[in-house]
Amino acid sequence: MKSMGVVATPFCTYVYHHGEKMRYYGEQRLEWMFAQRSFIDSGVVSTGATDYPPGPFEPLLGIQSCVTRTDSTGKEWGINQRISVDEALRLYTMNGAYASFEEDTKGSIEIGKLADLVVLGSDPTQIDPLGIKDIQVERTIVGGRTVYGA
Repeated sequence: MKSMGVVATPFCTYVYHHGEKMRYYGEQRLEWMFAQRSFIDSGVVSTGATDYPPGPFEPLLGIQSCVTRTDSTGKEWGINQRISVDEALRLYTMNGAYASFEEDTKGSIEIGKLADLVVLGSDPTQIDPLGIKDIQVERTIVGGRTVYGA
C-alpha cells in the first residue's frame, strides 16, 4: 500500500458500534481489523473514516475508538491496533486533508490555510480516553468565521 501511495480509510467507529459482532470474526482476524497501528507502523497514510454514507460521522468517537478499541459496553477488541490520542488526531486532521488533496489548505492551523477548526471543551490528550466521545464542542470555525458557539 505504501509503495502505491494508497491511503487507508478504516471504519474507525465499527468496534464501538458493532461490538456484539466482533466475537464472530475470530482472534486472528481481530488482530488485523481496522489496523490503524499497523498502517502507522508501516508508513501507510491512514485517515479516520466511516462507511455509513448518511451517518453517523462522529470524529470524537472515532478518535476514542482508535485509542481504546472498546465497544459500547466497554469490552476491548483487537487491542494490538490501538494508537495514541495524538496519532488519532492526526488521522482526522492532517491525514484527512492529505487524502482529499487539500493538505495545502486544510488539516493544520497555519498561516495561509483555511481556518476550519473546532474548539473543544477539554484536551483529549489529558482526559481518560474513554471520555473522548463526550468532550463538548465549544466552537466551530469555518473559513475563519464562527458558525457554532460564542
